[in-house]
Amino acid sequence: MSYATYPSLKDRTVAVTGGGTGIGAAMVAAFAHQGARVYFVDVAEAQSVSLCESLRDSPYAPEFLRCDLRDVDAIGDVFSGITDRAGTIDVLVNNAASDNRHAVADVSCAYWDERIAVNLRHQFFCAQHVAQGMRRNGRGVILNVGSISWHLALPDLSIYLTAKAGIEGLTRGLARDFGAFGIRVNCIVPGAVRTERQMALWQTPESESRLLEAQCLPRRIEPEHVARMALFLASDDGERCSGREYFVDAGWYGA
Repeated sequence: MSYATYPSLKDRTVAVTGGGTGIGAAMVAAFAHQGARVYFVDVAEAQSVSLCESLRDSPYAPEFLRCDLRDVDAIGDVFSGITDRAGTIDVLVNNAASDNRHAVADVSCAYWDERIAVNLRHQFFCAQHVAQGMRRNGRGVILNVGSISWHLALPDLSIYLTAKAGIEGLTRGLARDFGAFGIRVNCIVPGAVRTERQMALWQTPESESRLLEAQCLPRRIEPEHVARMALFLASDDGERCSGREYFVDAGWYGA
């Protein structure tokens, strides 16, 4: 797939969480191809190293930093490391998440806290760290990645749905708090994206057929489609977009 070229992204510093696989990897590649300086964090070391190798001929080869985003202190350390090396982060993509299924009756307090830490809490603290430099520069972009899942009330995902609904509230709150400083905050809401994880764990020929029938566009969404939305919103072309949700779901109105 080819992308539009956004001159305003050239030489910008971009940080992507969960950038080693799936949608995050597509984001890393897309920004790297635009000539941005990309730093990404993940816990999937082998995949992340492989991604860096595949993009080594980009204008700036992306750099991988290992970080468990459940650790708030580690978040501070990794973002301080990026700013020490690259200066102010211009674009943050809060992408990291994990949609593990769970039955309500089996959820403990510890599991609840861990799932919220994986899917919601880190987005706030990553934004808190990058906002300091963005405020000094008088500009910046924060993109939070949500999910269509809570809009559809999908089963066996109650904590995940709670977190993803919270991301949209967080987006609006941060957009209001940061807007006076020239910082734009938006939420990208992917639909059923064909990542390796999703295809391996949840998809069957029957579910694939039902999914396409439920979408207005009977075409599968690839990670690159979500990355295209991120490029636009991160660029100066999206300079009057803030505090909103942008769906990339092929018009999915059913489970």
